[in-house]
Amino acid sequence: MKKLKGITWNHSRGFTSIVAVSQRFEELYPDVQISWEKRSLQAFADEPIDQLAERYDFLIIDHPWAGFAARTQVIMPLDTLLPQTFMKDLEENTVGKSHQSYAYNNHQWALAIDAATPVASSRPDLFEKLGLKFPQTWDDLVELSKTGKVAIPGIPQDTLMSFYMLCSTLGENVCETKDYVVSEEIGLKALQMLRDLGENINAESYDWNPIKVCEAMTKTDDYVYAPFGYGYTNYSREGYARVPLKYHDLVSVNGQRLISTLGGTGLALSSKCKHKDLASRFMEFAGSLKVQKGIFFDNGGQPGHRNAWTDHRVNSQCMNFFSDTLPALDRAFLRPRYNGHMYFQDRAGAPIREFMIKGGDSKALLNQLNELYLKSLSQND
Repeated sequence: MKKLKGITWNHSRGFTSIVAVSQRFEELYPDVQISWEKRSLQAFADEPIDQLAERYDFLIIDHPWAGFAARTQVIMPLDTLLPQTFMKDLEENTVGKSHQSYAYNNHQWALAIDAATPVASSRPDLFEKLGLKFPQTWDDLVELSKTGKVAIPGIPQDTLMSFYMLCSTLGENVCETKDYVVSEEIGLKALQMLRDLGENINAESYDWNPIKVCEAMTKTDDYVYAPFGYGYTNYSREGYARVPLKYHDLVSVNGQRLISTLGGTGLALSSKCKHKDLASRFMEFAGSLKVQKGIFFDNGGQPGHRNAWTDHRVNSQCMNFFSDTLPALDRAFLRPRYNGHMYFQDRAGAPIREFMIKGGDSKALLNQLNELYLKSLSQND
């Protein structure tokens, strides 16, 4: 019996989906046993993959680790293992820049088996019951937030993603020069917009990740709308939560819909795996369209293959989650992936979150972000 071990993250979207795929693979190949462990969503974003690659064959990773992977080679370049026709299919059928997000230094470091970006979600029943206006613009959103019924994922990681989002929407992507995170004009405007919204957000939201927002919106009737949070198709399906959430594209700023920050997860293979041929066969199985729109989706997964996002059966089971949010995925911003960026990502969100809650000196905050950014660049030398 050949044994393979994987690490994923603790949610039905990340765990039951890949376990179900593994179970079917074991049935097709009885001489294989694949076991999975799970970690928290925050650990998924933060925990260094070199440590995980020592202990696991398969790693479900976040794409900002691509630069680190290319530098350290702790995971395998999959283009050297998997069939070119398969890799070409994934490249041509990517959801937005999902496939590209795991490519670095001319190699592919993971398969985008899961695609996501912040999108809007709502409780249509409560909008109707309370007679509230559905927001179309940022100004509408700020006005709705004054009711106290708007929730956001307000932990530092997600607050930073919201800052990236507003900078991109205002016309300037972050971390594209060697001198500063973003220009003062764009940075200060983005921070003020976050503060305008943030001062109306309930304190509990600032301790929530996207999953906790979804749980609060479905367990209670306290919130009617979440303007941006990484989408979770699970909550749009009948029977998963007390009430389902309806997902939407994002509001507009100056006629431009928000350009949110691409997320999703990738399936990577440790360089220390002892059964690379067998592991490669599993990865090809998990990334195939048939599995992505079948076993993977049916067991809570959020596919990374574009043809699963446009599939009629898939959409019919989740209130058109995929077709309604696909435009947001296609325009999503691909965040930096240079080797030192995790230093910046781990530290820049907390002061932005504090500013959203309390306000303060936005220029001093922007200077602080620039200092963190320059330190992160020095790690990439």
